[in-house]
Amino acid sequence: MIPYIDIPFEYAAGITGASVDELKLIASFLLSYPLAGVLKRIPDSKPYQKNLFIIGVSLFYLVGLFDLWSGIRTILISSVGAYAIAAYVQGPLMPWIGFVFLMGHMSFSHIYRLIENDPSKFDITGAQMVLVMKLTAFCWNVQDGRLPERDLAEVQKERAIRQLPSLLDYAGYVLFFPSLFIGPSFDYIDYHRWIETSMFAVPPGTDPSLAPRTRKKRKIPQSSTPATVKALAGLGWIFLFLKFDGWYNTNLVLGPQYMRYSFLRRVWILEMLGFTTRLRYYGAWSLSEGACILSGLGYKGIDPKTGRVQWSRLQNVNPWGIESAQNSRAYLENWNMNTNNWLRNYMYLRVTPKGKRPGFRASLATFVTSAFWHGFNPGYYLTFVLAAFVQTVAKNFRRYVRPFFLTPDGQRALPTKRYYDLASYLATQAIFCFTTAPFVLLTLSDSLHVWSCVYFYSVLAVAASMAFFASPAKLWLVNKLEERNHPVVRRSRSQETIGQPLMGLPSDPERDVDEAVREIRKEVEARSRRGGSATMPSGEEMKGMVEEKIGRAL
Repeated sequence: MIPYIDIPFEYAAGITGASVDELKLIASFLLSYPLAGVLKRIPDSKPYQKNLFIIGVSLFYLVGLFDLWSGIRTILISSVGAYAIAAYVQGPLMPWIGFVFLMGHMSFSHIYRLIENDPSKFDITGAQMVLVMKLTAFCWNVQDGRLPERDLAEVQKERAIRQLPSLLDYAGYVLFFPSLFIGPSFDYIDYHRWIETSMFAVPPGTDPSLAPRTRKKRKIPQSSTPATVKALAGLGWIFLFLKFDGWYNTNLVLGPQYMRYSFLRRVWILEMLGFTTRLRYYGAWSLSEGACILSGLGYKGIDPKTGRVQWSRLQNVNPWGIESAQNSRAYLENWNMNTNNWLRNYMYLRVTPKGKRPGFRASLATFVTSAFWHGFNPGYYLTFVLAAFVQTVAKNFRRYVRPFFLTPDGQRALPTKRYYDLASYLATQAIFCFTTAPFVLLTLSDSLHVWSCVYFYSVLAVAASMAFFASPAKLWLVNKLEERNHPVVRRSRSQETIGQPLMGLPSDPERDVDEAVREIRKEVEARSRRGGSATMPSGEEMKGMVEEKIGRAL
């Protein structure tokens, strides 16, 4: 670490109340802007100089700013190991070997951080989580590059790596400084197209007047305005975080004064605790995305409708989408968007055999991957398990209650829909502030204590809703819908759009259980046809087999 570099941060920490490491992290985000401007001005014809500059800046951050020599070792082990696996392991198991190696290595960091138990202390774990996404995707992209194009989906063709990159290009990808510590994550093919500037080629037939403006001989379009907007937004979010964190923090909900407030006030405090925590992520992700935009990597082409240049390639969060969410899916799909993409493209779709629709196996694998990727704090698992049930309840309400507020053909909203939307918004925000509290509190004891202070209201609401939809009331709703919508044909469950899991949570747990039962039945019938003595299991045996299949209790 550079001598005396901590002095200004210690002074600022005394004024703001933030930790020295938190202020250093913000400083690295801000410093990335002028450095990204320098990076952008390195001649496009000399990509090796860009790679060397990227590597040099990242080493300064790791060692000069944070004294993370052990972090360099961690990054080196993961990146060298992933490259060696991609280069020397042949066959379809190569990406899975890389996945196990990278996740296993990251698990040691998670366990070490859990033992240290100091959330304010900065270490390499966050950067390693981003690296795991990048390098597991890298292994899959290399494997796709070895396969015939006829065996690949369109997204695989676009991402495939036909030739292993040079070590210098690979090191630049691994250590890309604007997104080193907290992301956003991106695939190697994006980095390759950026550094060779093919990303900025204007599609044939494009109106020359719509071509993005560039300066001098650079191919990278001007991006200072969108980058500045992101920087100002990020600083605004961080300023709000510093203000709100003094009012709504974990000490407040864990202290004796919390129970002196009324129930509704306690729920409001829980909501504001979640909002305050999100402000920190909004700020950090906006700042890092802005630096990526300034370097040019955020470029996403020209919008064919508006003719404007798009800079949302690496967008990781949509604050308005979260704060205005009226259902769990809208809430989750706007949060940590690049992690959602990674889980979808490199787990959910990869465990599904070609030609088959993703089912409960894909959902289970994605759920487990997401849980392990986040770490081993018990609070994460409380949130994940409860959120899975929240997903089920939300889908049932959308399927069986929401249609009453639409015209029979489901195309237009009735005047009463505004009341449903308001109720959905309040329910979503209230349920999720409870559900995500353990993500902030981390420990089992603290999470259960805070949940008990608000009488486990989300758990009770979810349990009551699931009991309602498991009762004859569900059939009554179905009959009423059919009477109301006749002769309009109502979509069946098989016709409804079922999206991939978000943040690893199963999109339709009920459907997954049904599929598990069908697989067990097919397995029993297949054994019977082969002359075995297999019989259909009893109710309790069936329940046990389903629980084993889906990996959780019913």
